[in-house]
Parts: sequence; C-alpha cells; structure tokens
Amino acid sequence: MDELMIIGVDLVAIAVLTFGVYFPRHHRRDLVVAFLGVNLGVLATSMVLGSSSVGAGLGLGLFGVLSIIRLRSNEIAQHEIAYYFAALALGLLSGLSPTVGWLTVGLMALVTGGLFVADHPRLFGRYRQQTMQLDAAHTDEAALRAHLETRLGGKVVNLSIRHVDLVNDTTLVEVRYVLGTGLRAPLGPSIERVPV
Repeated sequence: MDELMIIGVDLVAIAVLTFGVYFPRHHRRDLVVAFLGVNLGVLATSMVLGSSSVGAGLGLGLFGVLSIIRLRSNEIAQHEIAYYFAALALGLLSGLSPTVGWLTVGLMALVTGGLFVADHPRLFGRYRQQTMQLDAAHTDEAALRAHLETRLGGKVVNLSIRHVDLVNDTTLVEVRYVLGTGLRAPLGPSIERVPV
C-alpha cells in the first residue's frame, strides 16, 4: 500500500511540474514526454534498486551517466535542464523513500515550488538575451553597445562579441539587456502598408 501512495505522490508532483508549470510557460511538447519518461523511469528503477541487494549508488551513477548523454545529444536551454533534473529528483525522492513521509512530500513540494518561482515570467521579466548577427563589423565596443541599445530599446547590461568578420562586414554578438519601461523587444523590421 505504501508503494502505491509513493507512486501517487510522484505522479501528482510530476504532473504539477510538467503540466502546471513547464508546459503553460514554454509549450515544448517533446520535453513534456522527456520529463514524464525520465521521472517514471527513475521512479521504477529506484524502487527496484531500493528493494534489492544492488546498491543505490550504482543506480544513481547509472542515471547520472544517462542524463549527461541525453543532455549532450540534443540542444536544450538552461531552464529546461533545470526541469529535467527536477524530474529526475522527484523520481529519486519517491523511489528511494520506503514510506510517504512529510520530509519526502516537503522536498518534492520544494523542488516543484522552487522551479515555479525561479521560472516565473514576472521574475526578471524585462531581462532578455539574444545572439545577434549584425550587418556591420563593429570593433569599438562602446559604439556597438550604443547601437544595440538603440536597436533593442533597452539598456545593455552585458555583451560578448563572438566573431567580427571584416571581409563580409558582419559581427556576431551575444547581448543581455533590460527592456525600457513599457517597451517590448522589436520582432524585426516593421512593414508599412501604403494605401493604393
């Protein structure tokens, strides 16, 4: 009976994390499948390892190796890596707990609530990051900063020039900036319709 309660608590936690926090904010279906699959796989395997003579260290090491291979094989963003490891942690917390205790439930709520707060759109909501290819070779960082602030409509807080091509007259730059009050980032050149 305790095993069914543990599975139920884990299913509730991963459902809240995946369908209540991650998907409404990021809308990436393939990672929903990955989070659920990883969580349920870790839960099942850790429950078996916890009830057998095989050490839990072997199981944790195995999942560490598998998660690194998975993360290297496909490009995912840093916030998605956090969700990925949260799904792993929820499965391990459930699978390695012999009974449903307040500590386990509290830690699962801490993981889920922590990501809810840390990834909330209102937390640093005006901060943005972009990698931009500019059609001019900028060698003066101060001039580049001023150009980017005008183009992006915000204050550049950090920029890193990745590549300057003087032959083709281009600059590749990674920029972090804060939008001005009431401004939104431009999506591209505006199209003006002229009445016929």
